[in-house]
Amino acid sequence: MSIFTIADLHLALGIDKPMDVFGGRWSNYMEKLKENWISNVSENDTVIIPGDVSWATYIDSAYEDFRFIENLPGKKIISKGNHDYWWTTSSKLNKYLAENNFSTISFMHNNAFEFEGVAVCGTRGWKGPGEDDFKKDDEKIYKREIERLELSIKAALKLELSRMLVFMHYPPVTVKSPMTGFIDIMKKYEIKECYYGHLHGEGIKGAIEGEYEGINLKLVSSDYLNFKPFKII
Repeated sequence: MSIFTIADLHLALGIDKPMDVFGGRWSNYMEKLKENWISNVSENDTVIIPGDVSWATYIDSAYEDFRFIENLPGKKIISKGNHDYWWTTSSKLNKYLAENNFSTISFMHNNAFEFEGVAVCGTRGWKGPGEDDFKKDDEKIYKREIERLELSIKAALKLELSRMLVFMHYPPVTVKSPMTGFIDIMKKYEIKECYYGHLHGEGIKGAIEGEYEGINLKLVSSDYLNFKPFKII
């Protein structure tokens, strides 16, 4: 019984959104993802998917994408990404899962989970103040996401487990934004592991991996992983 993670599935089974325009690595990406997932993940495993799951604009349009995920082995925990426009309230999301009998999927939003004696928590995150495109309107979202990260960490602490895994869609830190409130919060609660996505192509050059301020950072965007879920435990 293992824990895996992979972000940025960018599924588009219900709409016309070809991803190969972003480079040859994305050619037949959904087939690659399915093959790698089935080859590595068992029914007793758990996969954390930190954001950018489906290109659908509305939840009803995401049905085929969720069915694709549902039919893959293991339990899946999904958190929000910047392109998950279909995301709505927690009650509506859970109702959608129940109505469609998607029993292997759960959503992570201001909450936490326990798997194999490990606490799992996280949030979407946001671009840091040092990024070139960080504007005045971003400040409010950035601060709100810091609060959500703390809420999720506090929920995880209540589980009283010795190991905690934090998942974010946005990187908590980049070369252009070397210190953020996300790092401050993780240092405050002595978080040792954080997995994130969002970065693709040239953006990967701005990724920071390895130990940073006492936190082990790992980029897990699907194209970076060549569409193979990354095994944590």
